[in-house]
Amino acid sequence: MHNLVIRHCETKDIEVISTIYAEAVINGVATFELEPPTVTEMLQRREWLLVNNYPYLVAEKAGQVVGYAYAGAFRARPAFHGTVEDSIYLNKEVRGQGIGKALLQQLIIEAELRNFRQMVAVIGDSANYPSLRLHASLGFKKVGTLQSVGWKHNRWLDTVLMQLALGEADRTPY
Repeated sequence: MHNLVIRHCETKDIEVISTIYAEAVINGVATFELEPPTVTEMLQRREWLLVNNYPYLVAEKAGQVVGYAYAGAFRARPAFHGTVEDSIYLNKEVRGQGIGKALLQQLIIEAELRNFRQMVAVIGDSANYPSLRLHASLGFKKVGTLQSVGWKHNRWLDTVLMQLALGEADRTPY
């Protein structure tokens, strides 16, 4: 893909990331947050991820940040430390151009380099076909649907769970 650079997120990227995420919160169903977090909150979230050795990436097209992805804790309890949950958000103008796939491919590599063993996609809305197709195209398998677990935009939303084994997966102790 021409002019596309995938790189580690820097502090300077958070303002644009906050704008991308705010649009998803306000207009979309991929996240079940109801109010966009502040730039300060997004900075704190990034810092927590980096301090805890989770990957956080951005996609730049023609020098502009157009999307981001990170892997974070799937659950807080210590037994889950080998499992991460991925998050990917794109500027609405660049959706459908392969940028999400490029971000997720690199995120998988970064998670494996950090010795994570499983990646889980928690996809808001069972009708979120672009996200479902994206994850399936990179080997994620659907492992379940939680029906009507979120209320947003005056309707009940499902959550689809997809999973990808990373690196040594469950073949060796963590």
